Amino acid sequence: MLFKPKYWIKNVLEIDREFLDKYGIDALILDLDNTLSMHGDPAAEEGIPEWLDKMRAMKVPMTVVSNNTNRRVAPLARKLGLPFIANGAKPLTIGINRACKFMGTDRKRTAVVGDQIFTDVMGGNIARMPTILVEPFHAEKNIFFKIKRAAEGIVFRRDPDKMTKKD
Repeated sequence: MLFKPKYWIKNVLEIDREFLDKYGIDALILDLDNTLSMHGDPAAEEGIPEWLDKMRAMKVPMTVVSNNTNRRVAPLARKLGLPFIANGAKPLTIGINRACKFMGTDRKRTAVVGDQIFTDVMGGNIARMPTILVEPFHAEKNIFFKIKRAAEGIVFRRDPDKMTKKD
């Protein structure tokens, strides 16, 4: 179960009050690259700023935890108005634990959200927290990402018919 997300959705925009209530989630630890923005892009994906505003209006605590460097994470996280932890060391739980402590949230009601099995999902599962796997907004063209996605396919089959439904 280390590689299996608790929930699997198309993207973070599907997380709303109904989803949070249904699954008992009060707070979110968010990956940055391919979750809120395209890898390396200095801007958020379309709809992300509005979605963040909705989450804030619902008083949902959120923190970005990224394995990327401060140089990459800080400008976009600040632009989005989100606290952040760069060099998060996922799947180790160092950054995830720091985020929970910072937000003062219950680990069982704080979900780790991201696009990668071997970092986001593993890290959240090791920390014994709910995990939400999202699909990247765009397919990555870099060979490194293609190899990583192929390796992920060995441990978790992305079958769209098995995505988490809001019912």
